[in-house]
Amino acid sequence: MIAEAGEQLTDAELAARYRRDPELFTLVHDRHFRDIYLYVAGRLDTQIAEDITAETFLLAFDHRDRFDPERGGLRPWLFGLATNLIARHRRKEIRHYRALARLGPELVVEGHENRVVASVTAQGMQPYLARALAALSPGERDVLLLVALGQLGYDEVAQALGIAPGTVGSRLSRARAKIQALVDKETARG
Repeated sequence: MIAEAGEQLTDAELAARYRRDPELFTLVHDRHFRDIYLYVAGRLDTQIAEDITAETFLLAFDHRDRFDPERGGLRPWLFGLATNLIARHRRKEIRHYRALARLGPELVVEGHENRVVASVTAQGMQPYLARALAALSPGERDVLLLVALGQLGYDEVAQALGIAPGTVGSRLSRARAKIQALVDKETARG
């Protein structure tokens, strides 16, 4: 029951059909791999991102009978699985942010002035942002990074983490306020 050439299945149709035809899971993988990988790579280093992304899809395939479309879409479900796997590596993630915070900005040499200015500014902020991310609670960090890196909406984040959309909003608001306060404090020291 492979999808016909050119047939575009929605995530809901795909979820309903890949239980009966596991070969259709390759469409789930192909459709969502890049987004999951970029989200994980933004939180951890690229080697771990490859492993966790692969593990996310392996877990999703193994648990495909547990996916409940009534509770939400495939995309948030996959991001939820990835976030749970990241939680196992949380200590390493925090060490990663603390190491980034200790690094100073690197000298950037490029030909275009606007690229140089933007890059230097971004790299100069990296240690402050890394310190601020490490200081967030795990729940705040998960919500912030699902929105910022995964580009999920509030409802999708709520589905991914199994929390209420209002909780997403309050965690995101607290995370943003903490980051802004810590970055302001660090840059004032300058």
